[in-house]
Amino acid sequence: MPGIPITSSSASDNTIGSVLFYPVYTSSASSPDDQDTRISITNADQQRSANVHLFFIEGASCNVADNYICLTENQTATFLASDLDPGTTGFLIAVATDNLGCPTSLNSLMGDLYVKFATGHKANLAADAVMALNIPPTCDGTSFMAQLNFNGINYARLGRVLAMSNIPDRASGNDTKLILNRIGGNFTIASATLGPIFGIAYNDVESPFSFNFTASTCQFINSISNNFPRTAPRIEQIIPAGRNGWIRLWMTEDAAIFGAMINFNPNSATDPGAYSQGHNLHKLSLTSVGSLTIPLIPPPCN
Repeated sequence: MPGIPITSSSASDNTIGSVLFYPVYTSSASSPDDQDTRISITNADQQRSANVHLFFIEGASCNVADNYICLTENQTATFLASDLDPGTTGFLIAVATDNLGCPTSLNSLMGDLYVKFATGHKANLAADAVMALNIPPTCDGTSFMAQLNFNGINYARLGRVLAMSNIPDRASGNDTKLILNRIGGNFTIASATLGPIFGIAYNDVESPFSFNFTASTCQFINSISNNFPRTAPRIEQIIPAGRNGWIRLWMTEDAAIFGAMINFNPNSATDPGAYSQGHNLHKLSLTSVGSLTIPLIPPPCN
């Protein structure tokens, strides 16, 4: 397998930008107390207001629903997934636009979310912020769509190869959930799907074990166990009791992906060595081919 270069990422959950990628949101229509997401977005600009076009991508069907949020200078806003998109699991993309709904350069947006699943998995995850580097696509009154190019010229580049770091052993009660999302597609139709994915699992003495799988959806969520990923030997032998490991993965097609990992250990309240929480996946290399097309809808902002 040829080596894949490792570089620092331009998309980051430690900065501000004109586009935000939230790795997961979920809610239960019948029991939001057990499963819901609190999403926050902030405009850090001290002089300009922000029109933010929100795109809610359903992970299984890849259908897209949208809404707008209007932020004045220095304003922050918070909402629940159960209020806007109840009973849905997916991911969220927020795009700064002008008064025509065209993508614009407003590198002052930041956000995060608190997510909880009925399975007990919960975490505070920051949104990946992507900066506009040059003037984004211009639109006029006859435009219906605009393409956002994350090529290092219009917008910062996105992740190509990702890593799950510090995967704990299942023998100690850990259940680590992988969340993986594809960035792409025409949002007037649907979000792009993931497709074939290749990965390498490493134990804590650097031994590699490769695997592959195919996801026909734009979001893939599964727990790391003997059932996934399929390695030889199985993952619980690769990461036995009291040990840990990590995973490197990427789409076989050159494409932009992002995601998160959340660990749940039911013993975390009583065992000082047990922990539950999560973080975004690390970006080991970048791609210049990431893009997505959005519909132009004027914001209801004054």
